[in-house]
Amino acid sequence: MADWFRQLLMKTRNSSNASRSNFNSSTKYSPTPPSVRNSSSVTCSSGNGPNQVSAASQVCSSDSARWRKPYDVCICHNEEDFGFVEGLVSYLESQPEQFRCFLQPRDSAPGAAIVTELCDAVQNSHCWVLLITPNFLKDPWCRYQMHHALTEAPMANGRTIPLLKDIDRKDYPRELRCIYYISVTLQENSFRQVKEAVMRYLQELCQNTSSNS
Repeated sequence: MADWFRQLLMKTRNSSNASRSNFNSSTKYSPTPPSVRNSSSVTCSSGNGPNQVSAASQVCSSDSARWRKPYDVCICHNEEDFGFVEGLVSYLESQPEQFRCFLQPRDSAPGAAIVTELCDAVQNSHCWVLLITPNFLKDPWCRYQMHHALTEAPMANGRTIPLLKDIDRKDYPRELRCIYYISVTLQENSFRQVKEAVMRYLQELCQNTSSNS
């Protein structure tokens, strides 16, 4: 194994332990592990009209295609941006839809191989949020996460959700040029846009599943 990759794994493992400790001590809620959540107990928001109500109910019903994967969202980020990601995860998991988020510092099994954990999380999530910051662009590990997500869904089908923060448009990764991104201006607005993007994909997933059955 190349020296840089070995060092990267050691760095990520150490920072993951520290981040997990910080997350657990600073958050104001106790997220329920996806494996023990009761999908039938989720209460969906009403939306803005009858169509939105119907679509949301379909996404959250106990037999929805949503529940075929353990996670709704996998968050890919650089460790230096953990504070922002922490806020995003808290927002998504506190919504009426109770989005199930995979956050590597919190949800990885202690002592597990990081590469394996990441690959499993990407494959077991409906959508992937890529928090693209100056730190992300300089981090080979983040590039690896991005490419793995693109391998899972190479076409712009709504599963990959780039979230740009503190970078110019010209620095937007070339690999993502065919995918619309969310630009962080007001934090609350960007969180809401991420929620809407995830919900839109889940609604389309459920509708397509229903029409094919």
